[in-house]
Amino acid sequence: MHDIKAIRENPAEYDALWAKRGLEPQTKKILDQDALIRKATQVMQEAEAARNKSSKLIGQAMAKGDKEEAERLKTEVAGAKNVIAAMGQQVESEKAQLDMLLASLPNVPFEDVPDGESEDDNVEVAKWGEPKEFSFEPQSHDDLGTALGLMNFETAAKMSGSRFVVLSGALSRMDRALASLMLDMQTEEGFEETTPPFLVWNRALFGTGQLPKFEEDLYKTDGDHYLIPTAEVSLTNTVRESILDADALPKRLTAHTPCFRSEAGSAGRDTKGMIRQHQFNKVELVSICKPEESEDEHKNMLRCAEAVLQKLELPYRVVELCTGDLGFGARKTYDIEVWLPSQNTYREISSISNCGDFQARRMQARYKFAEKDNRFVHTLNGSGLAVGRTLVAILENYQNEDGTITVPKALVPYMGGLETIG
Repeated sequence: MHDIKAIRENPAEYDALWAKRGLEPQTKKILDQDALIRKATQVMQEAEAARNKSSKLIGQAMAKGDKEEAERLKTEVAGAKNVIAAMGQQVESEKAQLDMLLASLPNVPFEDVPDGESEDDNVEVAKWGEPKEFSFEPQSHDDLGTALGLMNFETAAKMSGSRFVVLSGALSRMDRALASLMLDMQTEEGFEETTPPFLVWNRALFGTGQLPKFEEDLYKTDGDHYLIPTAEVSLTNTVRESILDADALPKRLTAHTPCFRSEAGSAGRDTKGMIRQHQFNKVELVSICKPEESEDEHKNMLRCAEAVLQKLELPYRVVELCTGDLGFGARKTYDIEVWLPSQNTYREISSISNCGDFQARRMQARYKFAEKDNRFVHTLNGSGLAVGRTLVAILENYQNEDGTITVPKALVPYMGGLETIG
């Protein structure tokens, strides 16, 4: 959500920042709608003042025995009440329209975010590790997993359709081991392990920005709940409608949850294998902090996510998203992309985003700044990491010519001492 006061004071700045995201100027229609609210509010306040003044004069007229004047004043009071009621309804209606307009607009990027129109304009900022040189043609993760008999897409399709998988045996254990490793590492970094709901109401999804814009990508129950597309929704909403103690910030949370996405906008992309599925597991990181802390908190979360890939010795790179590729609620985002030998390229495994106060305004999440001064927190979120994609990266980077998979050293203790799969 956007601060209407800030838009009133800096309309040109907002239009310039939205233009970087490919939007036409927005502030004229916003301020026109705001003017309707202010005008209706003014008329209502004038009617309230007139009602109050006439109400006082009624008593004085009655005391003087001037019934005619008293009746006239009562008529004025009744008329003013009608105006107040009508203007009150108009204010609420105009505010609802303004809120709908503001809710439909994406966050504005920070000034230092690189300009660009698409992912082709993202900027590489770091690279770690060297891709392994294979003496044979590396296979894709799905071919490897299927050949091992531990990754079954056909069985999953019989019960759920496409973009689902059944893992079994050592791969199922690796999936669990990865989540445990990630949680251990993130809790050591100060993130509090949390088990949040997987079903939420629409207001929770509105708070983090998935609704109303991205409803087609969500799974809704027959009741009033939605399945979470990411634990960001549940974790961030733990502070909704709250006034937090400043000394308790930053508040860092982590959770291992399933995520559910219809992938409505990705027709034809990554339909083979585990890269893009309707259900997947992820270890999420969320931070709630004061505005002056959010830049450093962003870098810290990026470091924590990178540390998992370094621990697993998986080559990766970090890119900063350009203005045209930013997510709806983000002001700045770093993507971590892991190397996949079968595709001979880096693929996204985590996005770490600073949302500023955008989500906090939608959730009404504040912290106590001073006496009678509560301010909006900043919220940040990211994957630490996507478990399925990490498993994919291990299968491909640790494959052997005979089709077996070497277990990364960091995972061996979590795998009961198992060093090779297959």
